[in-house]
Amino acid sequence: MALKTFNFNVIKKDKFARLGKIQTSRGTIDTPVFMPVGTQATVKGSFISDVIKTGSQIVLSNTYHLMIRPGADRIKKAGGLHNFMNCKIPILTDSGGYQIMSLSKLNKIDKLKGAIFNSHVDGKKFILSPEESIKIQKKLNSDIVMVLDECPKKTLNYDKILKAVNLSTQWAKRSKKEFGLNKHKALFGIVQGGLFNDLRLKSLNELIKIGFDGYAIGGLAVGDSQKEMFKVLDYLKNYMPKDKPRYLMGVGTPSDILGAVLRGVDMFDCVLPTRAGRTGLAFTWQGRINIRNAKYKNDNKPLDESVKIFDLNKYSKNYLNHLFNTNEMLGSMILTLNNINFYQEFMYEIRKNIKNGTFSKFYKKFYNKL
Repeated sequence: MALKTFNFNVIKKDKFARLGKIQTSRGTIDTPVFMPVGTQATVKGSFISDVIKTGSQIVLSNTYHLMIRPGADRIKKAGGLHNFMNCKIPILTDSGGYQIMSLSKLNKIDKLKGAIFNSHVDGKKFILSPEESIKIQKKLNSDIVMVLDECPKKTLNYDKILKAVNLSTQWAKRSKKEFGLNKHKALFGIVQGGLFNDLRLKSLNELIKIGFDGYAIGGLAVGDSQKEMFKVLDYLKNYMPKDKPRYLMGVGTPSDILGAVLRGVDMFDCVLPTRAGRTGLAFTWQGRINIRNAKYKNDNKPLDESVKIFDLNKYSKNYLNHLFNTNEMLGSMILTLNNINFYQEFMYEIRKNIKNGTFSKFYKKFYNKL
C-alpha cells in the first residue's frame, strides 16, 4: 500500500480558532490536538494501547533522551520507534534543544559543531549538531521531525535572544538540508524570539523563507507567565502561515490550551497530565482534585461519574486516596489514564465547538474552571 503524503487542511474557523486535519502516512490527526508525552519511548505508567483508546491520535517522544538511552541505532535495528514501543499511531520527535538547555550539565553552544553537553545520566560527553539531530530522528523513523534550535532560558536580554534567533535560523537551514525531500514525513521549524515581538517576527519570516511543513512556537514554556505567552501569540497569530499547522511546544494547562486555540494554535504537548497523575492530581470536568487530601477518605464517589472508558468510574476517591497514601503504583496508573482521557475529551469538545461556531462560549465557560 502506498504511503500517504503529509498534508494539512483547515476545515472550519471560529474567529482565529481553527478546526483542521493533518494527514500522515500512519493516520489522520484531528486538530486542535493534544499529544501525550512519551519522552523515553513510553507514556509513563500507561500501555500505549490504552493511550490510543483515550482518543490520542499522536504521541511525542524525544531525541535527546533516546540518543542517550537506549541509543538511536538500537531503535533502528528494532525496526524504528513505532515497532520498538508497539505504537500504531503517528509520533512526533522533539529535536532535543529544550532538554539540552534544561537538563544537561556544562552545555556549550558551538555555531558549527552544535550543542556540546554532558549527559544528565552519566556525564558522558555528546555533540548534537543540526545534522546529527535529523539523522537520529530518521533512525527513529518518526512522522513529524523537529529542527534543532537553541532554546534559551528566560531572559529579557535582547542581545542574547537575538543571538539565539540567528543561530536557530542557521541550524534550521542545516536541518532542512539534512532532512532532504520526503513527502511522507514532515519537518517543522521552531520560532524563537523570547518576549520580543520583532525577534519573533524575524525568526518566523526567516523560517518561512526556508520553508517547512509546519511551524512550532518554542521558548514559551521556560518560565513565562500565561499573560506573557498570550501576548506573544496575539502578535504572531496575524503572521503565521495560514496553510500550515501551528504547534505550541510544551504547553500546557487546560486554560493555556483554551487561550492558545483562541489565538490560532493547532497542536500541543505537555507532561502535565501524566506528571500530575503520578503525584495525585486529577483533572476532571468539575475541576482539579488532589486525591491525597484527607477529605476524600470517606468519599465513595468516582473522580468523574461520566467517564465510561476503562471502568475508571468504578474506582472511588476513597480507594484512590488509599492507593496514593500507601504509595501503590496502581493509583498513579489510574490517575495518569484519567488525565490523558480528560485531555482528549477536552480536545474533542474544543473541536466540536469550533465546528459549531460556539468556541467563544465554551472558552468562557471553562477557562477559569479547569
